[in-house]
Amino acid sequence: MNNNTPFLAVFKQVLTSEEVQKVTGQTKDYEDTGTKMSVGVLFDYFVQACYHQWDGFRQSARVGSNYGLPKDHYSTLPGKAGVVPYDTFKRLFQILVQKCNRQTRRHLNLPKDLLLIDSTTVTAANSRMSWAPYKKFRGGIKLHVAFSQGQQSPVKVVESIARRNDGPFGEVLADKDYLLVQDRAYGKIGRLDQYVLIANCLWPLPRMCF
Repeated sequence: MNNNTPFLAVFKQVLTSEEVQKVTGQTKDYEDTGTKMSVGVLFDYFVQACYHQWDGFRQSARVGSNYGLPKDHYSTLPGKAGVVPYDTFKRLFQILVQKCNRQTRRHLNLPKDLLLIDSTTVTAANSRMSWAPYKKFRGGIKLHVAFSQGQQSPVKVVESIARRNDGPFGEVLADKDYLLVQDRAYGKIGRLDQYVLIANCLWPLPRMCF
């Protein structure tokens, strides 16, 4: 057995094959007919590629078998990735986030963790993202990420087209169990007023809160 194989074994304990099959089976208008290159195998390739920082599909196919992955032609990977619905991978990612981000601060006397909220824009040629026009020759999407500083991992990720204003997503990503640190684009006067009111209610001086 290759000495790098245990990483994949550990990952499969976090996200089991049964869970992958369940999510895939619940995906609307999609049936995973792959035998050798299933959704689960493709996801394993993606995880290993991220962990080992492989350059792309060619390198992944070339070295994948050294890391416990079934050997296949490199064209099979993008071909499979192109037909698996985005929602499938999104739901698998959400399961990972839920399992890897359980609260570690159980005691009330410990300070709350920081939740860092910001967005990143991903662009491509208009011909590939005509449904998300952004700039003259580019289409784009945004990934709004709530990132736990203490756990060094994402807590929640929400996607939108690049032209959407960040503001509404601030409420979606906010979590009362954290101290929020976010770009002012997520700010909203009404929400800031709520924060001030809550802070006044929690302040250790006798105050009236309405």
